[in-house]
Amino acid sequence: MNTKNDLKELSIVFFKLGVTAFGGPAAHIAMMQQEVVTKRAWMTEQHFLDLMGATNLIPGPNSTEMAIHIGKDRAGWKGLIVAGLCFICPAVFITLFFAWLYKQYGQLPEVQPFIYGIQPAIISIILSAIFPLARKSLKTLELWIIGIAVLLLCFMNINEIILLFGAGIAAIILYLIRQKNIAGSFFPLTLLQSQDLVLSSGHVKLFLIFLKIGAILYGSGYVLFAFLDSELVDRGLLTRQQLLDAIAVGQFTPGPVFSSVTFIGYQIDNWSGALVATIGIFLPAFVFVALLNPIVKMMRNSKLFSSFLDAVNVASIAIITYVCYVMARVSIADWKTVLIAVVCIIIMMSNRKINSVWIVLLGAVSGYVLQNI
Repeated sequence: MNTKNDLKELSIVFFKLGVTAFGGPAAHIAMMQQEVVTKRAWMTEQHFLDLMGATNLIPGPNSTEMAIHIGKDRAGWKGLIVAGLCFICPAVFITLFFAWLYKQYGQLPEVQPFIYGIQPAIISIILSAIFPLARKSLKTLELWIIGIAVLLLCFMNINEIILLFGAGIAAIILYLIRQKNIAGSFFPLTLLQSQDLVLSSGHVKLFLIFLKIGAILYGSGYVLFAFLDSELVDRGLLTRQQLLDAIAVGQFTPGPVFSSVTFIGYQIDNWSGALVATIGIFLPAFVFVALLNPIVKMMRNSKLFSSFLDAVNVASIAIITYVCYVMARVSIADWKTVLIAVVCIIIMMSNRKINSVWIVLLGAVSGYVLQNI
């Protein structure tokens, strides 16, 4: 293994993803699957699934943690840092530019015509990644049942962390029943708790606020905004309009949704506020992945915990499928968006190695053109 070349490849791949990965965590992970499994064969679909399942079990930004996992697998500790930073930094700098623009002029540029086409294109990218992952993960009748049950429970708005751990624990119970070892140990769920932090304009306090959120926030990046509302808006550090505009920035910029805190940090305390907020929110992801990554292969080598991992993988696919449905219900609302989605999915399915960047660009241009017909 040539570590120098691996680091160079990692930096290129994840910088490109950081610039072009629109659509939220599900879309980002779909793009990563295409880049590292389909196009470059850096890992098997099974191992990619295992990393994805493990990522869903820890707090923090899922797609960022997935990038960090892949970097660690590909090029060790240096790869962990390089992949993570290359994925995060483009989004941070783009968001910082919009934060400056917003503070100077009090409004954001008009990008809705492009988003109109990008959203259905993103759904096609997610669907094209789900099919091979689902085929790989649904290995037994039990896993099919778990997957369908998780998908149905998603429609009942059951918390996704409960679904993930519940699926894993159910699989362990079934395994122990088959082995007639009911008294076996169970995989415990321990959620991080934290002391309430007193808000302050000081950099250390601001850093600790975002560090706390990054360390305890489960689920997709969109849950982040509920935390920010209670931590910042309710306590007067941020207006609700600024938070809504931060959400808008998170929607139309590429890369992790968590980069929205760069925008928020800048509104609170300019450049230094943006810096401490960004470091605080992303730092826990690097720590959690560094601790978890070596355990994933150990779990796969254990029959007991392998069954847990298989069920978590299936649950992850079910949750992504549900997220895709929710996105489609909102963004595919007329014949124009249906046309964009159908064309994009046909292209993706007929040419598995096509770069998803072209699909995003096709969606953006198509949306702009069709909106102006």
